[in-house]
Amino acid sequence: MTQTFAIVRVQSAAAGMDVNAFAVASGLHPDMVHRLVALGLLDAHADGAGRMWFTHTDIARVARIQRLRAGFGLNYAAIGVVLDLLDRIDALTR
Repeated sequence: MTQTFAIVRVQSAAAGMDVNAFAVASGLHPDMVHRLVALGLLDAHADGAGRMWFTHTDIARVARIQRLRAGFGLNYAAIGVVLDLLDRIDALTR
């Protein structure tokens, strides 16, 4: 069995990253981060003040989104479906 891994920059952040730090770490503009959250492709964790926080696993998800968009030319709705299917496949193989 062959395993593949995403090549992404990961910052160590035990408490998470805010939108700006996440944008820098993932190579996206902060507005694009907000768009991906609004589309439901990224899950942001909100604190009591309503600020969004992200983890290092979200960076790998952004890398996957970018690969699907660039490699297959999928729109964001199709990317959501593909991500859900890939998550289900990962859960079933575990």
